[in-house]
Amino acid sequence: MTEKTNEHTVQGGPGAEPPMSQAAPGTTKRIFGYILQYRWRVVIVVLCILIGAAAQAGSALFLQSLVDGYILPLVGQRNPDWGPLTRALTLMGCLYAAGIFTAWLWQWLIITVEQGTLKQIRDDMFAHQQTLPIRYFDTNEHGDIMSRYTNDTDTLRQAISQSFPQMFSSIISALAAVASMLWLSVPLTVFVLAFTALLFVVVRKVVSRSGRYFVRQQIEMGDVNAFVEESVNGQKVIKVFNHEQATQRTFDEKNERLFEASAEANTWGNVTMPVVGNMGYMLYILLAIVGGAMALCGVGNFGLSGFGTLTLGSLISLLTLSRSFINPLGQVSMQFNMVMMALAGASRIFQLMDEKPEDDGGSVTLVNVELGDDGRTMTEVDHETGHWAWKREEGDDGTRSLKAANALSPRAADVARKARERAITSPDGRLTLLQGDVRFVDVTFGYNPGKPVLHDITWYAEPGQKIALVGATGAGKTTVTNLINRFYDVQEGMILYDGISVRGIRKPDLRRSLGVVLQDVNLFTGTVMDNIRYGRLDATDEECIAAAKLTNADGFIRMLPNGYRTVLEGDGSGLSQGQRQLISIARAAVADPPAMILDEATSSIDTRTEEVVQAGMDNLMRGRTVFVIAHRLSTVRNSDVIMVLDHGRIIERGSHDELIALKGEYYQLYTGAVELE
Repeated sequence: MTEKTNEHTVQGGPGAEPPMSQAAPGTTKRIFGYILQYRWRVVIVVLCILIGAAAQAGSALFLQSLVDGYILPLVGQRNPDWGPLTRALTLMGCLYAAGIFTAWLWQWLIITVEQGTLKQIRDDMFAHQQTLPIRYFDTNEHGDIMSRYTNDTDTLRQAISQSFPQMFSSIISALAAVASMLWLSVPLTVFVLAFTALLFVVVRKVVSRSGRYFVRQQIEMGDVNAFVEESVNGQKVIKVFNHEQATQRTFDEKNERLFEASAEANTWGNVTMPVVGNMGYMLYILLAIVGGAMALCGVGNFGLSGFGTLTLGSLISLLTLSRSFINPLGQVSMQFNMVMMALAGASRIFQLMDEKPEDDGGSVTLVNVELGDDGRTMTEVDHETGHWAWKREEGDDGTRSLKAANALSPRAADVARKARERAITSPDGRLTLLQGDVRFVDVTFGYNPGKPVLHDITWYAEPGQKIALVGATGAGKTTVTNLINRFYDVQEGMILYDGISVRGIRKPDLRRSLGVVLQDVNLFTGTVMDNIRYGRLDATDEECIAAAKLTNADGFIRMLPNGYRTVLEGDGSGLSQGQRQLISIARAAVADPPAMILDEATSSIDTRTEEVVQAGMDNLMRGRTVFVIAHRLSTVRNSDVIMVLDHGRIIERGSHDELIALKGEYYQLYTGAVELE
């Protein structure tokens, strides 16, 4: 539908998302809401991390006892007793083994948490996407939406499996190291913490700078993906107009912005660990000098274990613990960059999930009915009968639409009253036979409310009529069909379907009553049979073949390599445009809808093929209310009513002969005096 892009802005229109400069508040809480669905696995992971941190701190602390209590007493002895040392080393080995096992266990468990969380997020994201209105997809780049399923979820995967547990593990290890150092020496621990405060100031400046660029990197990546997706879809157009160089320049500009953001983010991110590592080595040297001086000078030492002198074993343990303290801080700083990027990606994911779903508000449903001999008595049944009816909820006497019309204008009230009189309703008023009576009453609508596309439109289509909408591009033809489908809701006025306001009909039931054949055909990966069955998923093979025969698609399908079992890929790229359109028409036929909308359905088909398709479409349209949008005026000659739209207003209405006799706009268009733009 090329018309729609002229009727409202695709980029930056209503609903377009503002760029993010930072992660949205509450993002971390929502992520952990998903993670904690695997509560017991998370509990085991936390316990393993705690055990691993305790084992690491314990083994470092044990060095003091090992040196002072087991190694130094053996120095100089002729017949040393190696038993205590062997037992001590065995105990130390058990500590290391416990640390190794718990590290393996939590990294093994975190994989199921990570993948399960991402699966649930993707499920929820896609399920919510199905509830979003057409407006959202018209105002957001498809490639950017796809990027949320790929790049943004991948950054979140890394955070769940690596960053979050590593940060927790590092923090616990650092706290355990501090506690162990306090046990050995409070003065030297204070010295380490004072040095760490200086380190924190430096790291904070680096991390905050890299965090901003990581957020920008995710946004720029979505922009690049959107442009690539657009370029792939439009490759033929690019080549036809020799636009390769211009497209390349645009891509280079977008890719350059991505490069700059990524380079800055990763430069500042990667510099964190070297800064922390080198300052850690500086601390190691300073601590060795200060501790050695204290030990040599006999300066008193005190810790949580009590008072005394600083022994060689204590100094070795403190030096080891200082590395066990600084290294985790470096890991936290390093992982913090990844967390910032993950939060930026998660913000974009939750931004999609927070989009307002398509508003329904309808309560009237579509049901199968059996008609009595008088043609008015209706009985609801649970099987297909070929007859459909609108079913109102309990307590709805069918006067809501009349009351709403009365509130609009006397003309609207009169139109609603006539529609109600034409409707075939059951004695209790709850069932109304679906006939396909469609009426627009004082309808004003704009994709941007401040710029109306339709202006105070009033018209009607009686059951079984073929209504044609003609006019220049941007006149509002496709908008009319979008409103019937409730892809968009009117701002003013109302639309009546068999005397019922379409706002009162549930959208799935409304759309079930309408078959749509679009100018732009979308075929899905699968067999030809699958693509036809897309119109009604419970249709049998025989019904699909019958629909293909009805629309004259059966002949070319049987000539395909595997007939109806031929697999289509890449949106049916191996078929001609006419063949793809025939399959889409067969798809509408198998749905067997009571009403049809044909939006430029034959515009991409050559004249000879059009005759074949038109014959099949005539079979499909028989007995149905049909709305036809066409540029080829030859295809609308046999319409019961032709409406000429111009800048959102109906300027002419009548049959082909009546409009020709009128010698107005339609006459000018038909004779070629004026061309459709």
